Order: sequence, then C-alpha cells, then structure tokens
Amino acid sequence: MTNSTVDSEKTVTQPQAPESEGATSDTFRSLRELVDFVSGKSLINLTQEDSGLAESLPFPFLAIVGQREMKLALLLGLVNPNIGGILLIGPRGTAKTTAVRSLLDLLPQVERSNCHYGCLPEEVEFGGISAICPDCAKKYAAGESLTSPDRVRLIELPLNSQLEDVIGGINERTSVPHDRMRVRRGVLARADRNLLYIDEVNMLADNIVDAILDASAQGRYTVRRGPISATYRARFLLIGSMNPEEGRLRPQILDRFGLRVIVKGLKLQNERLDAYRRVKSYQTNPRQMIAQFANEIHAASKEIQAARQRLHTVTIPDVVAMPAIKLVQKMGIESLRAEITWFETARAYAAADGRTKVNTKDLKVVAPMSLRLRRSSFITDYINKQQDEESELNSLLISLGKKKSKKKQSNTRK
Repeated sequence: MTNSTVDSEKTVTQPQAPESEGATSDTFRSLRELVDFVSGKSLINLTQEDSGLAESLPFPFLAIVGQREMKLALLLGLVNPNIGGILLIGPRGTAKTTAVRSLLDLLPQVERSNCHYGCLPEEVEFGGISAICPDCAKKYAAGESLTSPDRVRLIELPLNSQLEDVIGGINERTSVPHDRMRVRRGVLARADRNLLYIDEVNMLADNIVDAILDASAQGRYTVRRGPISATYRARFLLIGSMNPEEGRLRPQILDRFGLRVIVKGLKLQNERLDAYRRVKSYQTNPRQMIAQFANEIHAASKEIQAARQRLHTVTIPDVVAMPAIKLVQKMGIESLRAEITWFETARAYAAADGRTKVNTKDLKVVAPMSLRLRRSSFITDYINKQQDEESELNSLLISLGKKKSKKKQSNTRK
C-alpha cells in the first residue's frame, strides 16, 4: 500500500520519469515531450573540479535554459534538411553559437564517402565512371561499396576564409593526371550531407557568400582551374547566426534561410539564475555535468533518427494546405519559399511528434519562424507602381481598339 502511494505521488509531480532514473527512448511519446521535460531538470551539485585535460566537450544541447523556438528550429533542421537553412538573429550572449555547437551529440547518421576525394556512387550516375578517382572506379566495378554509415558533422566556416578555402583549389603536391585528385576539396565539398555553420554571417565577404548560395541552391558545384575541373556534391543544412548591431544581411542571403529565429535574452529571473548555475556546473566539471544529461541526449538522438525515417511518410492534406497558402498571400509574401519552408517544417514537426499527417496546429507552431522577415516594403511599392502602369497601359489599349473599330465602321458606310 505504501509503495503504491509513493508511485502515485511520483506520477502526479513528474509524469514522464523520475530524474534519478534518467530518460529512456520509451519514456517519452515524442521529441517535443523530451525537450520540454529536460528544460526543467534539476542538476546535482558538483563538488569535484575538472581534471584539467584539454578536451573539446560541447555544452549539452538539452541543458540550454529557455530559448524554446531556437532549440525547436535546430532540432527540426536535423529531422528535415529540406527546410532550407536556419538563421539565428539576436544580441550577444544569448547562446546562439553554443546551441549550434551543442548539436554534436544529437546528429543522426548518413552514408559517407570512404574516399579521401569524396567519391560517391551518385557521381558515376551523374558524370560516368571518369567522375570518380581510379581507386574508387575499381571498387565500383568490383561491386564494393563506396560509402559507409557515419554521423553527420558540424562544419564551421571561419570568417577569415578565402574563396579558395571555400570551393577548393589545385593540389600542388600530387602529379596524378586524374582531375578529381588534382583538385583539393574545399569547405563546401566537406559540408556535403553535413551542417555548415557560419557565425556572424552578415560579416562574410560577398564573393564567398555568393559561392555558398550557388552551391546550396544547386546541391553541387564545379571547381575549374584552367583545363582542370571537378564537380562535388554540396547538400548541406546551412545555419547562420548574426548580431543585428554589427550590420544587416543582404536580402539575397536572407532569402536562402528557411527559418528565421529571433533569439532574445531570458526574461524570467529564475531562468537566468538556472542558466548561470548550469554554466557554472559546466565550467567546474564539463564531463560530470554532461553525464547528467547523457540518458536524455541518447533518447533525443534516437528520436531524431526515428523522425528522419518517418518523415517520408508525412503528408499535408489539401484541406490544411490551401488555407495556409491563402494566409501567405494575404501577408503579401511573393516568394514561394515561404510555403515550401512552412510546409517542410510542419512535416518535420509532425514526424518528431510521432505522426504521419500534418494538422493546422502544426502549421501554427512553426509559422513564426517560417514566415517572419519575408515581406519587403521595396518590392511591395515596386509591384504597386508596376500595377498602376499596367492598368494605365491596359486602359489605353482598350481605347485604342475602340478607335480602330469606329474607323472601320465609318469606312464601311462610305
């Protein structure tokens, strides 16, 4: 009787699972429930200091306090890379870069090239057997696999990168006649099927931005150096962050980011205090602090992988999609990327929630991050002026036709 009473009290105060037991993949019905649960998790006081070893241990993603929209956008990007990129906009010190780098433990698996030069089976279909290096051509002919499962990686683009670093250049150390082996792969080629993160994207040089946008739009790019050329796949999820105080983003660049997240500072005092304590725990002993979220991170990683596999079965009924398109038109948004991003994000949200059909509630949840910052006053004024000109032209053409018909009638009477 006593045991059942205790269990009942636990169920009321903590419906998911007792913290002492940790989370498992079966504890939560969806990724969203898991994230909401961990946001309120209490930490064990850390008394043991760090060992002092130089280790690269990212802050646990699920340990970030608040910032629900930012965390949701990044998780949905992992579920569905087709959302078209994520832009984090906000002041310094709001955990933008921390959140992106914290994704390392949550990244799902993809098929990765085993070749140093990035040869893939798709390259043979696209450009023939000569499109891959000789070693991979032998493996392909023998029926051996050119890829193997590997975790998605986070590729960061430094602000001081040169164009050759981004797209690649000539490898001076090799004398092999095969073009692919003479071209050194750039950041864009290494970012294929990975996350490409650009901190302070509004400070990036225009020529580098143009190269990234072209590769992102096409999913591939070609490096040409005189008679030498090589084509690489560049299918990546672009993540950018910026501080508006340091300059605006060109409209052309902004349009390439599907989700736009406004990251603000924490408003509640208890959240700011909780954030301080978590940062202090991490600074005191990062490994021990990370271990307190190990079960939840493992469960979230499995949920993301399951959501990715479920995504291809998720559909949007016309009865849900048509009113959404009407809303986009009422907002005066001309770009078709608005509903493409909105619908793809809603599909990812439904998949993460364990469902295969998008409903109106899903669209409402992801609408702000999908539709904000898409209207342009310049374009609106420009189109209105053009419409005035078109109306004037059409009225003149109508009157011109009437004059011609009157002349024909008078000539006929004569």
